[in-house]
Amino acid sequence: MPSVPLHIAPSTTTNTSAATSTNALPPLLHTPTGLALLEIQGTINFPISTLASETSTLVGKLVFPLYNPAINGEDDTKWMKRVYFYVGRNQRMTGEVKKLGMPFAVVGRKGWRGDEGRGGGVDVEMGGVEGGDREEGRGDEDELEIVEVVRYKVVFSARPEPVGGGEDGQGD
Repeated sequence: MPSVPLHIAPSTTTNTSAATSTNALPPLLHTPTGLALLEIQGTINFPISTLASETSTLVGKLVFPLYNPAINGEDDTKWMKRVYFYVGRNQRMTGEVKKLGMPFAVVGRKGWRGDEGRGGGVDVEMGGVEGGDREEGRGDEDELEIVEVVRYKVVFSARPEPVGGGEDGQGD
């Protein structure tokens, strides 16, 4: 049976509470690579980009309306009960931050970060468990590492609500 060595990336062992002050996310969602899980019940429809050079498409904006560490302190968790996800200018989804029952590890190829450390750019083909999937003479050159450990997710379980189309997309 083929096997691949699995390592822990140096960024997963750093203290996540020492995140920079420029990070707008609440501390529970600070991760070294900026990954977070969003659980959405449904499909997000957005226009297909015509520019092949675009590397990302703006889907919407996450808003944490109750998060204010200056007033409530860093240890306050009441902000976790309400999160808004504005999709375009006309829809708002309401959700909450939940702790995962078991932490979720994100695994990637060792030493490869892709475009700007976000893991983009190249598809990785993963072989099956049968021994015939590995190329002859290739050896164990592929190694994996745990890139991130995610402990929280943002869950949007309700249907989107229509909102007015204000200038900033938050027509409340």
